[in-house]
Amino acid sequence: MDLEALLPQVIATTERAADFIREQFGKVATADIITKDHNSLVSYVDREAERLLVDELRQLLPDSTFLTEEETVAQKRGAWQWIIDPLDGTTNFLHGLPHFSVSVALRHHDELVLGVVTDVTKRETFAGRRGGGVTLNGQPVRTRPNADLSAALIATGFPYYDYSRVEPFQQTLECFMRQARGVRRFGSAALDLAWVACGRYDFFFEYSLHAWDMAAGILLVEEAGGRVRDFVGGTDSLTRGDVMAGGREVFDAAAQIVMDRCRD
Repeated sequence: MDLEALLPQVIATTERAADFIREQFGKVATADIITKDHNSLVSYVDREAERLLVDELRQLLPDSTFLTEEETVAQKRGAWQWIIDPLDGTTNFLHGLPHFSVSVALRHHDELVLGVVTDVTKRETFAGRRGGGVTLNGQPVRTRPNADLSAALIATGFPYYDYSRVEPFQQTLECFMRQARGVRRFGSAALDLAWVACGRYDFFFEYSLHAWDMAAGILLVEEAGGRVRDFVGGTDSLTRGDVMAGGREVFDAAAQIVMDRCRD
């Protein structure tokens, strides 16, 4: 597979989905919003964006399979699998908050090999392939070379359905509030990881995520020179649903704070 040739085509497809979502921003009526689960919302925008992505990505790799949030296509695991979140940050989108993204990753067997995250409203596309580094709108980016936790900007996401670890999570937040420069929570894990990759954040952690929330972002962080682990220090974030990501220099100190409090 020529990932170098494939990546620009995936970028173009992701940006077309972002164009559609941008056109619909502010137009979704309350009657068009469906509650899938507790605090989990969806509209026709999510589903139509996903159909666009699936249709075009299937043309790029006819034998590929899909893992998608809205399940508009059969969910299968094959040698080449697209992992798609058509609208990461749906709650922001439906409330008029301009911070949401399209996230597309490609997995070959057990390895993530390509990732694209497009910030819909800022028109920023983060893209990377295994062994090829990461770009932001075509310009190379890297994680921030910061080794000082006291100067680190931390990002996280709040659990919205699994509250089993709320107490240790709150303890972790307090620790970062006291020891780091600041903590941010914007509501799109895909963008949080992309912002780690380009150095806007130094470290990100969250639990109760799905594979489509973070697959592309994990590839971006790793290819931008950062490190990614689950809450027990392993590399099984996509299955476990928890993730820590950051620049290599500050990662160990920040990750230890999370693992001391939130690991199973």
